Amino acid sequence: MSTHGSFSGNPKTEWLVDANGEDSDMRLLEDFSFTDPAGRIWLAPRGAVVNGASIPRPLWSTIGSPYTDDYRRASVVHDVACDTPSVARKDADVMFFHACRAGGCSPIQARVLYAGVRIGAWTSASLPASALSRERMLFRKRLDIPVLEEQFLQGKLADISREMESLPEEAPIEQIDAIIEQHLKF
Repeated sequence: MSTHGSFSGNPKTEWLVDANGEDSDMRLLEDFSFTDPAGRIWLAPRGAVVNGASIPRPLWSTIGSPYTDDYRRASVVHDVACDTPSVARKDADVMFFHACRAGGCSPIQARVLYAGVRIGAWTSASLPASALSRERMLFRKRLDIPVLEEQFLQGKLADISREMESLPEEAPIEQIDAIIEQHLKF
């Protein structure tokens, strides 16, 4: 196991098409899990429906879209964790950071992705629920928010990312959180 944890393998999924003809959701065909550095197992059970990384749509051009890159497996367990009422969102996001690293993301990429999901959590408290897909942190449709708000979110991520570049490669999550918290009020 890496210092950031390990996955049970690769998720086995099938694409789902909703009533509107969209195919952004997938159903797990087998159990899939991530074991974090503390030994906690984050289960994504067979039958769970996931829709990729929980990154606000305005940040896709900066971070990436839901099913791209080395954070795909991390997004599966993160989706399930965020839908589990007994799991604190912050805990799910910290797990996502470690899962991104275990999945092959570089330290800076994992930090930026972590900042993206933390901005998503912050944004969900600031925008009406109608702007969110299934009351989750991932924006699926074009938001009816002014371009200035999109630019605001992109600017927040850019500011946070610039500061994180100066951190040592294995900076603890508390240092990363301190930078994020300077820019956002949780």
